[in-house]
Amino acid sequence: MSDTPQPTNRKLRRAGETGQQAYVYHAADSQAPPAKKATHITRSFTPPEPPADAGKPASTTARYHDDDATSPTSVGDDARIVPGASANRNALRADMESAPTKGKAKPAAQTERKATPAKEDSPKRGRKGKAKDTAPPTPLEVIKAKRRRCADAEDIAGFFTKLIAIVVLIALLFGFLFGVTPMENDDMAPRISAGDLLFYYRLADDWVTGDVMVFEKDGEQYVGRIVANPGDTVEVTDQATLVVNGSTVLENDIYYTTPKYDDGPAYPITLAQDEYFILCDYREGARDSRYFGPVKASEIKGKVITVIRRSGL
Repeated sequence: MSDTPQPTNRKLRRAGETGQQAYVYHAADSQAPPAKKATHITRSFTPPEPPADAGKPASTTARYHDDDATSPTSVGDDARIVPGASANRNALRADMESAPTKGKAKPAAQTERKATPAKEDSPKRGRKGKAKDTAPPTPLEVIKAKRRRCADAEDIAGFFTKLIAIVVLIALLFGFLFGVTPMENDDMAPRISAGDLLFYYRLADDWVTGDVMVFEKDGEQYVGRIVANPGDTVEVTDQATLVVNGSTVLENDIYYTTPKYDDGPAYPITLAQDEYFILCDYREGARDSRYFGPVKASEIKGKVITVIRRSGL
């Protein structure tokens, strides 16, 4: 082979056989004379064995590397594959696909962790994650559960009993002992304004002059102040003054005069044992005993004990 002239422009062909790889160099377009041009130059080599301790598949370059031959990966597009090389190429592709993703062997600890079987003592769970093979409750646990249920039932029953008792108590208090009513007008101004809430006591019967009373007259509710008690003689003069038992009443907390109404009762009036003469604090135009006469004790609903101011907030 040393006598054969080397070509300047070569094309490579590869022939694959069992256990061997051969490269065929075809001389073309050589500058040597045509009579002396070599037609074929064939060289064969045996690929080196892959390292045994690497744990990695041999790369394509290592399988086809030779000290004297050019790797097929460096061959240009003009290289042709000699028939018979497809089997070795398919075997190489299968080896590459069977290799790990990153070319590294998995750690032994990870392999052992995956291979560890599931614990046999863990209870089996259903669709909702509850254990199926649970131990039955003991008699003591059953007794405790029943006691808890009984205690809960007693607490619920006690709560509703107390709630009913409170409702009944409130109904009794505000139905028989106390009353609540709003002030509908300004007849008691400036002490009580329209919209204020009046709390009154129903069972009081020792009413005296100056007490503010809630009463009904002809089906309508009114609020006024007692100015004369049973047995007193009352008169409203033409000078818009109040006279009780022959004496003019001086009212320091009243800022208006007390005129009499043309359609009112005839004066003087002597009150019976169950009658009271009640006037409003706003004396000019308010409806009181000057309009419908004395108020009977049976018409009085109660004595005002407190006022919740709602106006002017």
